Amino acid sequence: MDNVQALILAFISIVIVNNLVFSKFLGICPYLGVSGRIDMAFGMGLAVTFVVTLSGIMTYMIDNYVLMRFNLEIVRYVAFIMVIAGAVQLVEMYVRKFFPSLYESFGIFLALITTNCAILGLCLFLNLWEVHSILMAAVMSFGAGIGFTMAICIMAGIREELELANVPDCLKGAPITLITAGLLALAFMGFGGMIK
Repeated sequence: MDNVQALILAFISIVIVNNLVFSKFLGICPYLGVSGRIDMAFGMGLAVTFVVTLSGIMTYMIDNYVLMRFNLEIVRYVAFIMVIAGAVQLVEMYVRKFFPSLYESFGIFLALITTNCAILGLCLFLNLWEVHSILMAAVMSFGAGIGFTMAICIMAGIREELELANVPDCLKGAPITLITAGLLALAFMGFGGMIK
């Protein structure tokens, strides 16, 4: 029962309290670049969720069963980036084959998931946060993806509404988007300290 409770708290924590976008400011490039429409944002969120979940599990196993066992922590970044790039290639092939219109609308941002610092950050945080089980690593990785999806969909919904609003000319475009991102981060900071 304690393990289940710990997994649930870890999931809620990574989705809401320690959301990588709102609390660590990771993954900002696709967060701002692909949040113009809600359908694109949701697709990008699902793609990132798949990649971060697969990468988190794979890098946890590589780190704990290979790199630390043979004192090869120095190649941790290279190994993690290779795993993330491989996972992105899987997603890219899948989306191109089954959702060609979504693939076209993503443009360069789909390939840029490889350089999404939220994914590499989560893989490194798993070691830093001293996660000691692969199940916990999987839950936290999946939660990080869900948290990213939630963040980018909230931003896309607000941006779609802002197109209908009477925004002053000097704030249209990037300024109102950055102000909105800052206000969202402030709002989610209110959850800080709820779960340690």
